[in-house]
Amino acid sequence: MPSSVKSQPSSLEGWLSYLESIHPASIEMGLERIRRVYDLLQLDLSATRVITVAGTNGKGTTCAMLEQAMLQLGQSVAVYSSPHIVDYRERLRVNGAMLDEPAHCQAFAAVEKARGDISLTYFEFGTLAALYLIALQKPQNAILEVGLGGRLDAVNIVEPDLSIITTIDLDHQDWLGDSREKIAIEKAGIVREGGRVVIGEPNPPQSLKQRMGQLHANALWRHQDFDCQVTTSGFQWQGMGLELKDAPVPNIPAANAATAVAALAVLGLYAQLDMPRLFQDTRLPGRCQLIQRSPDVLLDVGHNPEAVRYLVSQLTSRTWQQLHLVVGMLKDKDIAATLAPLSVFDANWYLAPLPGPRGATTKQLLEKLPSAQSVIECSSVIAALNKAKQAAGADDLILVFGSFLTVAEVLAAP
Repeated sequence: MPSSVKSQPSSLEGWLSYLESIHPASIEMGLERIRRVYDLLQLDLSATRVITVAGTNGKGTTCAMLEQAMLQLGQSVAVYSSPHIVDYRERLRVNGAMLDEPAHCQAFAAVEKARGDISLTYFEFGTLAALYLIALQKPQNAILEVGLGGRLDAVNIVEPDLSIITTIDLDHQDWLGDSREKIAIEKAGIVREGGRVVIGEPNPPQSLKQRMGQLHANALWRHQDFDCQVTTSGFQWQGMGLELKDAPVPNIPAANAATAVAALAVLGLYAQLDMPRLFQDTRLPGRCQLIQRSPDVLLDVGHNPEAVRYLVSQLTSRTWQQLHLVVGMLKDKDIAATLAPLSVFDANWYLAPLPGPRGATTKQLLEKLPSAQSVIECSSVIAALNKAKQAAGADDLILVFGSFLTVAEVLAAP
């Protein structure tokens, strides 16, 4: 029976359960199926400036700074990102706010009607629904975070006015390749022939440089066309004949802020912005998010080696007596390489299992753990956090990290 005449879910929760049931794989690379449905939906984004953002890390915070810039200028803006932390509606923000559940249900129904018997994954279905809502809202700007890779990601069906590549490191090797050279080619897939692109990766693989040349892309490179420094005077940025001196240090990683500022300069928006206010206003849940004092409790979704190296730099810049590390990860991540940078600290470890078939057990984490003096296996993320709080003194620091799911358990707890 065609899907268009099936009874449809009446709630967002019902739709999400349905999406999980209709496709056997969570990931299926390729754009042919989703492009067919996109064409059938006949979405009009011609009046919207589209910015696509790919990269191993830093996509969410880069998108957040661009979003804040648009809002500061009074421009309407939609941001599509994934995954969500607590509420599915986090995946689409319009003018800084989530849409209500009926809007998402309407979008899912439209995609379901258009797709007929064309198979879509959960992410593909959700991406089309987000694009449907963006087309309905007609914002001046749409910032689209690429979920996986770039070349074959669902977001790549949309033609961008500007592409951004934040960083390139090892993650999702089963899908993207086992080297930075291979992964760079996948990220480069979001760039069009002669297109504009801002590249924040400080050490770009040769394959990326070659690909940009083949595409005749109008590329701006960090360290070559723009750069930043954090000094005792504050945040410094220079590029494209512009210079920013002694600004407040952003609440997001400085490298991502630098990439976002370069993109704003390319878009001709730099001169109109109050940069100090932009840096102060840009925050994103789950990124070095402080949720408690005495002891300090930090949450971070970092789940790959590059993200954890950044976390180490953040921990080093803070003052604390004893470090407590609460970790929960997915078993398909490179657990050993991700945890290795933390071996520089004499920390107490609290290992937590994550639910679902992809969740790593505490035993799997223990096998990959760098040498540690104190390790406690716990039954859940919340149990691990409670153990850490019981052991921590007022001047200690607790870091909860390893996955979006890990952070979600803490933020969703009563």
